[in-house]
Amino acid sequence: MIHLTYEFVNPHFKLNGFHLDREDLCRVAYSFIKEGEDFEKPVGDFILDWFDSKSYIEMQTSGTTGTPKIICVDKQAMVNSALATGDFFNLHAGNRALQCLPVKYVAGKMMLIRAIILGLDLDYVAPNSHPMEGLEDHYDFVAMVPMQAQNSLNELKNVKKLIVGGAKISASLEQDLLKLPTEVYETYGMTETITHIAAKRVGEKAFTVLPHVTISYDERNCLVIHAPKIIKEDAIVTNDLVELVNENQFVFLGRLDNVINSGGIKLMPEQIEAKLATYIKERFFITAKEDKELGEKVVLVIEGAEYELDKSLFDTLDKYEKPKEVIFVPKFKETENGKVLRKDSLN
Repeated sequence: MIHLTYEFVNPHFKLNGFHLDREDLCRVAYSFIKEGEDFEKPVGDFILDWFDSKSYIEMQTSGTTGTPKIICVDKQAMVNSALATGDFFNLHAGNRALQCLPVKYVAGKMMLIRAIILGLDLDYVAPNSHPMEGLEDHYDFVAMVPMQAQNSLNELKNVKKLIVGGAKISASLEQDLLKLPTEVYETYGMTETITHIAAKRVGEKAFTVLPHVTISYDERNCLVIHAPKIIKEDAIVTNDLVELVNENQFVFLGRLDNVINSGGIKLMPEQIEAKLATYIKERFFITAKEDKELGEKVVLVIEGAEYELDKSLFDTLDKYEKPKEVIFVPKFKETENGKVLRKDSLN
């Protein structure tokens, strides 16, 4: 892996067709912040943060390995992650890429850093659910969440390599993606690992880790990640059940906890429940059901007889937290000590 620092801007890098060096990027950032559209302002903030005097970037974790929190991510580790992605997917300076993920989250930040470090010709569009609508250009590399991929099936013939992350690809979407000429990869990762540390072609079972990453598992059969070039800790212990093929490959079996992945956004059911607790008098819980577009949709399960629920109580929730379905269950299943068995109750 070539040693490059986070101050480096590849001379081949382009943003929306324009060659930009460090000074140019900072000017564009100020313009985005002052005069840009809503989706451009976070891009401006991030660019200025990237080129400031600090050696780290603050990011909020998704909550996959615990309660969401702010962590400091080393900029050099982000560079190393970008180089590893370039090696794994055989990306070269001048390759055309599309940025359609929000820069608020790590995946969007890393797409921009890959372009700057690897020298990609990057087009940046508004991060919405139909990112390729109206685009006729061809791209070598694009990253999406499953919902975006689902809504872009007709346009993906213009993409050479697509990575899909943030949520599991549903079985039906996988079948649709297999029909395309595009090389499509499902990725595995989290904020703590600076986006993906492994990927697999759709249709395959096992994920393969990126360069300089090795894996093991703990006594719970949960994945343990060793990546000295991108994480300071000796290892990251996840709550994801896996079957290890070898030190470079694993099969993902499922999550040990209750985290919901909806449209690429990771949600903590307990936090949603806390917001609703004062509005629902019956026992209830938040869980997920498989959804074709979102991967998983948020479901509210209430104990007792069915009644007309006042949907205004969801006004206390963020956009992605709002339940897509409400289910009434006459009586919850529970353990001897009174703990509700969520899956059993839903079934």
